[in-house]
Amino acid sequence: ELLRTASCLDLWREKNDQLVRQAKVAQDSRQFLRRQQLAQDALEGFRELLHSLQGLPPAVPVLPLELTVTCNFITVKASLAQGFTEDQAQDIQQGLERVLETQEQLGPRQECGLRGLWDSVLHYSSVLLELLPALHHLAGLQAALWLSTDCLGDLTLLLQTLNGNQSEASEDLLHLLKTWSPPAEESDGPLTLQDARGLKDVLLTASAYRQGLQELITGSLPKALSSLQEAASGLCPRPVLVQVYTALGTCLRKMGSPQRALLYLVAALKGGSPWGPPLLEASRLYRQLGNTAAELESLELLVDALSVTHSSEVPQLFIEVELLLPQPDPASPLYCGTQSQAKYLLASRCLQIGRAVDAAEHYLDLLALLLDDSEPKFSPPPCPPGPCMPEVFLEAAAALIQAGRAQDALTVCEELLSRTSSLLPKMPLLWEDARKGTKESLHCPSWVSAIYMLQGRAWVQLGAPKEAISEFSRCLELLFRATPKDKEQGPASNCEQRCMSDVALQQLRVAALISRGLQWVASGQDTKALQDFLLSVQMCPGNRDASFHLLQTLRRMDRRDEAIALWWRLEAQAKLPQENAARSLPLYLETYLSWICSPDRETLLEEFQTSLLEPCDP
Repeated sequence: ELLRTASCLDLWREKNDQLVRQAKVAQDSRQFLRRQQLAQDALEGFRELLHSLQGLPPAVPVLPLELTVTCNFITVKASLAQGFTEDQAQDIQQGLERVLETQEQLGPRQECGLRGLWDSVLHYSSVLLELLPALHHLAGLQAALWLSTDCLGDLTLLLQTLNGNQSEASEDLLHLLKTWSPPAEESDGPLTLQDARGLKDVLLTASAYRQGLQELITGSLPKALSSLQEAASGLCPRPVLVQVYTALGTCLRKMGSPQRALLYLVAALKGGSPWGPPLLEASRLYRQLGNTAAELESLELLVDALSVTHSSEVPQLFIEVELLLPQPDPASPLYCGTQSQAKYLLASRCLQIGRAVDAAEHYLDLLALLLDDSEPKFSPPPCPPGPCMPEVFLEAAAALIQAGRAQDALTVCEELLSRTSSLLPKMPLLWEDARKGTKESLHCPSWVSAIYMLQGRAWVQLGAPKEAISEFSRCLELLFRATPKDKEQGPASNCEQRCMSDVALQQLRVAALISRGLQWVASGQDTKALQDFLLSVQMCPGNRDASFHLLQTLRRMDRRDEAIALWWRLEAQAKLPQENAARSLPLYLETYLSWICSPDRETLLEEFQTSLLEPCDP
């Protein structure tokens, strides 16, 4: 019986070694399909071999081979799946249970889960010295699984137990990994795809990078710098090194070392794809340095980089650092989003700095992307707060107006109206209610009013004052009749919450009133203009633009006493600290407000001081 078992053991070991060699041949193959087929065949071979080994009662002499086959099987399975799943956890659990069965210690401990099983197995490892290399190998895979799934508490306890210092208070994961010293595998032992020491190097790099990234997000910059430098000095594949260098660039920029940050970003770009994260970080760095040309160039390159589908490198048939890293989420500095999100960053930045012609073109390209069914659904870009879809249309219209393309702006507004027609109130009914004096409120998103305001501005640019006044009136009617969404109607969308902020709604009303008032002035109807300017000042007493236009109108109408009283109020307001309301406004509204602000306002106010305060002729 012993001879037969020994003979089977030799055959099983030979089969394991053959499968390992087959997997390594697959690893070296340059033909993707052949590589995948060889790897899949190796996986099935390990599965069958493990089934044969586990078909017998567990025995200590056989367990080193059985655990090695388990480790090879898990390694190939995780590599092909490009990540760890519950299946691998079950494979590990089954291996641990087999070890405990040899000590007749299985039973209630099954209920303790993997953490309890490891405590029990490692407790008996002192009398199972021949199992130590294989157990440490399996522990390395368990550590990789727990690291990839953020079970850091379990991982810390496992490493403390492996190091024999469970009573120590140290919970520093990097320190515990460095302290872990897996025993060397026997030279005549069964072959492995990746031993415990190789796993340790991977775990060290992945842990340092994950820890550094988390510290960067939470603002612990000195610690983040140390952790990321640790990751960069470890076993770091090229794609991971690009990410580490980018994170280091972000960290150093936030620490006030832009030149050192730039060196890391250049190194990241030289490292090859993925180019998105370092390009996005470069744009942030150049913006901080005030280098607008370089900032926009970085964003343009980012758009180009995200428009190309890069073929990912063929995965290795062992546990890689990439398998243990989280996918970047929008809160991560390494999240560069989609091509449409990058295009939005470029378009909005051009609009912010006054490059209207470029902004208009970029917004039109962006809308073409968004309206293409193949483009993923648009979501806020990685620089919060991001806009919702209607705001993107409104910004596009504002950019087109600023670029002198009023007709194109009208087309964009009409497109948005056609896509949101279900949200619009029935305008004829609204006018009828107004004529009858009905005062029932209606719910309508504030950006719908903004569409009419922008259309009014476009008609102004086209020299059509009647159409402009009509659009401004529709905007105001909606703004003064609409109410915020009632709680009974359900929560408002993120877009509505942003657009319907008290500050934004107030500024939108003031902008529409001033715009219509200016058209009344242009048509010689100062009395109607006076009503709009008065209302805008009543709504927002601190708005200097509204007060300035009212002051001009009062002066034209020779209402001297009222003009003087208003001028004194303006003088008093000028001495008070000014709040920057634009910070909380959508970009399209910031842009619009710049149009109704007289550039020579302060000069004209000085002239008013001279003329209005002169003594009247007797």
